Amino acid sequence: MEKQVKTLEELRNRIDAIDNKLIEVLNERMAVVKEVGALKKNSNTAIYRPEREKSIIDRLHKNHKGHLTRAAIEAIFLEIFALSRNFELPELVAYLGPEGSFTHQAAESRFGAMSKYLALGSIQSVFEAIDTGRARFGVVPLENNQAGVVSETIDFLDSMDLRITAEVPLPIHFAFATKCESLDQVKRVYSKDIGFRQCKKFLNESFNGAKVEFIPVNSTSKAAKIALEEKGSAALCSHIAARTHKVPILFDNVEDSTNNFTRFLIISKDIENQQSDNDKTSLLAKTTDEPGSLMMLLQDFYSAGINLTKLESRPAKKGKTFKYYFYIDIDGHVKDASVAKVIQKHKKVIKWLGSYVKMC
Repeated sequence: MEKQVKTLEELRNRIDAIDNKLIEVLNERMAVVKEVGALKKNSNTAIYRPEREKSIIDRLHKNHKGHLTRAAIEAIFLEIFALSRNFELPELVAYLGPEGSFTHQAAESRFGAMSKYLALGSIQSVFEAIDTGRARFGVVPLENNQAGVVSETIDFLDSMDLRITAEVPLPIHFAFATKCESLDQVKRVYSKDIGFRQCKKFLNESFNGAKVEFIPVNSTSKAAKIALEEKGSAALCSHIAARTHKVPILFDNVEDSTNNFTRFLIISKDIENQQSDNDKTSLLAKTTDEPGSLMMLLQDFYSAGINLTKLESRPAKKGKTFKYYFYIDIDGHVKDASVAKVIQKHKKVIKWLGSYVKMC
């Protein structure tokens, strides 16, 4: 027994020594990062470069020989990247609030826990914060694979001259958070209405026949706050909402569907990403009333060997007639020769929204 304790202590000492080396190396990295930040500040270069971050993760995953998976490497280095950006030049990130929302979780997954955030009450407010320079980046939802597109986001991409800098696919997981030690102590469950719909199976199995109230509120973050303050209460909420309000999670991932994703966009005013080996380009097309105008545009993409991954119609709100414009995602970068040729040919009807690393 004494030998086992000694062996455990030796292993812990080795871990401590490795941790000390990690701190030394990270401090060395941050010293270089500060120099990079000074250069970028003088040239007004963007701090957030998702294509550069992807190339680093790709290289590390390809070259390393050890226990870390790509997902583990990405999780570690996304936080290092976020911390590095704060060393280079702290930049404010606006998102569709409230604090603890799934949009907040998407923002933090890319910009890290150390970044400065601004929770805003509407998608319009996020766009306006970027347009006026109040914040450098904004995070807004674009679509959910269960509920469809967020039309307001597409409308503001049309009406404002901003760029899509990156996309963030986020699996939507609900946590059952409560200070109660067991389910039989729960008398009220709070959540947004969609939370009750997406966790129906868990609720039916957990409270079948029990006298429990299910009370809708305007956000899962508010639900977590109530669960913290009100005895006998629980919340169906995001992980970040439970963490923010310090509510213990009794059960994790209680949603009915295991295939529930929301695609978020990171927007900025003037950032243009460089090409990577796996890009996506987003466009808005306002075709003419001539017969076959949309078909000719799509035919040109097809003829150029360009894959369309999304085509979504939206009603044009100007004028009295029924007209539509189209949100389009294609594979490739605006600087790719084939993509540039088609966009140039249809430049009178196409608005380029951004080219960025493809994540979904």
